[in-house]
Amino acid sequence: MNQSFNFLKQRWFAILATGLILFFISEQILKSTNNPNLVPTVILLGALSIPAAFVAFFYKYERKQDKVEHTKPPFEAMTLCFVVGGLVGTMAAGFLEYQFIHKASISSLFLVSVIEETAKMVFPVILYIFASYKSESDGLLFGVASGMGFAALETMGYGFTALMSSQGNVGALEQTLLFRGLLSPLGHAAWTGIVCAALWYGRQKTGKLFNFNFILPFIVVIVLHALWDIASLPASIAVTYLGYVFIGGFSLTLLILRLRQSQRRIKAIT
Repeated sequence: MNQSFNFLKQRWFAILATGLILFFISEQILKSTNNPNLVPTVILLGALSIPAAFVAFFYKYERKQDKVEHTKPPFEAMTLCFVVGGLVGTMAAGFLEYQFIHKASISSLFLVSVIEETAKMVFPVILYIFASYKSESDGLLFGVASGMGFAALETMGYGFTALMSSQGNVGALEQTLLFRGLLSPLGHAAWTGIVCAALWYGRQKTGKLFNFNFILPFIVVIVLHALWDIASLPASIAVTYLGYVFIGGFSLTLLILRLRQSQRRIKAIT
């Protein structure tokens, strides 16, 4: 019985539960008081609770695996990836998309995928070149953190837009924040985590800083991202949700497989 509820003692679960409880409390206060000063708090908690918990989950596994590779915890680097990586990715993607994307066509959605997936890699690649964290599980963690930082900031933007377009409807804000928060592990976090894990593993395998192991995963991720956006185009809700389930499920499966592979490689070393 005790083993069945071990997850309740995990830090990632504590972060998730605390964040969601505070979110619902602040959202209820906002509904009852209509105090606009609470809007940033609701958006912040709604956008960050699930991404922060997901990153904490992968941090736990990285620390278990990587004691063989290094003793210095990558907490600061992970946090920088979440904050700076997310900010750099969001700003770069927003600027480039504004410059080059003028209509929602299939080709433009593939271009959006290339831009966003490249932008999310900017800060992790800086760590890849200059930081002392060299293992595949480091790359996986940094990719997940950068992807989740990007997703959280994007969710904040969508939440604010939903609130404005609905003329202050808190229910629309809540729905947007929770829906995008729940989907975030299936999209940006999984995609950037997969590519970064492949890049870091390529260096472990070849001993070369610049390698091409990440090319195929990067192409796969771009296709998955584009298909995700295509599923979001105006259509029936059933088609959109089915697209999210299959594409997101496949993306998360690939991420978990990378995690399992890194675990096996660490065990082989020890």
